[in-house]
Amino acid sequence: MSDPLILTLQMEDATFAAFDGLRRRHFPETLNHIPAHATLFHHLPGEDPDAVVETVTALARAEQAPEIAVTGVRFTGRGVAYALESEPLTAFRARIAAAFRDRLTAQDRQGWRPHVTVQNKVKPETARALHASLAQGFSPSRFRAPGILLWRYLGGPWERLAAIPFGGAA
Repeated sequence: MSDPLILTLQMEDATFAAFDGLRRRHFPETLNHIPAHATLFHHLPGEDPDAVVETVTALARAEQAPEIAVTGVRFTGRGVAYALESEPLTAFRARIAAAFRDRLTAQDRQGWRPHVTVQNKVKPETARALHASLAQGFSPSRFRAPGILLWRYLGGPWERLAAIPFGGAA
């Protein structure tokens, strides 16, 4: 069985830099193998990545680069994440889910709550303190997503396989 593929949202450079900076500061260093990201799918079939790229590219080509709202700071119990909202992105994700319907894991079939995790796997009191700090200074913002990124999961780190632009972002 081959390593699973992960599909994430590509962010504008400034937005990515801000989230990744927070992740580098607050995620336990020994566990932080990957950059800040918003996951669309955790486990797409990895045995034929070219077919996944082809399917996702065809769907992305028909989409304009969606606007994403950063709507709040979420306490996750042992971490902190920024909540994201976008009706066009949610609809796009649903089209990908339909294309891979018979191959999705239970995790990818369940409800989707887009977010960017900036801290995880810490003591609840540490997460609570960061959540309080970030929530106090939070103000909603928006960014455009120029595309999506396909990764191969390597048991911790990820290997980037493709950057797939939305039709309006190329």
